[in-house]
Amino acid sequence: MRLANLAGRATIVLPEGGLDIEVATKGAFSADPLEAIERIDELVVLAPNLEGPLVELAEALLGPPSPRPNQMMAIGMNFHSHAEEMGLEVSKIPALFSKFRSALGRPFGEVVLPSQTVDYEVELVVVMKKQTFQVSAENAWDHVAGFCVGQDFSDRTVQMAAGRQFSLGKSYPGFASFGPWLSTLDEFVDPSDVRISCSLDGEVVQDARSTDMVFPIPEALAQISSVIELSAGDILFTGSPAGAGQGHHPPRYLRPGQELVSWAESIGEMRHQLV
Repeated sequence: MRLANLAGRATIVLPEGGLDIEVATKGAFSADPLEAIERIDELVVLAPNLEGPLVELAEALLGPPSPRPNQMMAIGMNFHSHAEEMGLEVSKIPALFSKFRSALGRPFGEVVLPSQTVDYEVELVVVMKKQTFQVSAENAWDHVAGFCVGQDFSDRTVQMAAGRQFSLGKSYPGFASFGPWLSTLDEFVDPSDVRISCSLDGEVVQDARSTDMVFPIPEALAQISSVIELSAGDILFTGSPAGAGQGHHPPRYLRPGQELVSWAESIGEMRHQLV
């Protein structure tokens, strides 16, 4: 099942349009996307039999699938290919940092570049469906609502200016864009092996599979939840593969007028115009 936030209303994504969950369930579910995430297992069972008027999935109305996460975090250097291109060793535990909620962005639209050193990083984004604390890798998938595709935009100058304290440079408005909707785990042949890619003005600049992760998602969630208690709707950006602008020689940062398209297998694509 695919779950969208359409103008603030939880909506099931179908090939022919969107199905408003509150309307289709006759009020058994509210329109709140967070409630849909918390009850995602029920929805997956109900979805094939739900009926109702279809609405247009207008790109301008699509918001972040989880619009009110208590926490947004990201794992740095979590692809072997990215660590290799940067000439850095992988860490022994996930290199976790925060992205602040004011950075939440839509899956389509404009992103303002605050400087000449803003970079792109396509990532697979995990959305949590329930309280998660000290889980094992073996049962970590039971706590995941699904995946989105994300862009971990970064102002590299600000990111590195405070001794590699990443959060500030990664939290400008729109720098935590994810969507276009949430795909539940049953949409994937293997949730541990998902292709992600992005292109800049039509040129593919990143293309990889999540099997290249240093810390696969179950292991990452086990290590993170050993310290941090996660809750429904929380967001985890799981790391970027090789090809980010900083890895080019010379670096290839984003410029106004460019279009960045981010894509993930069994999810869909986001498109952002840089201004």
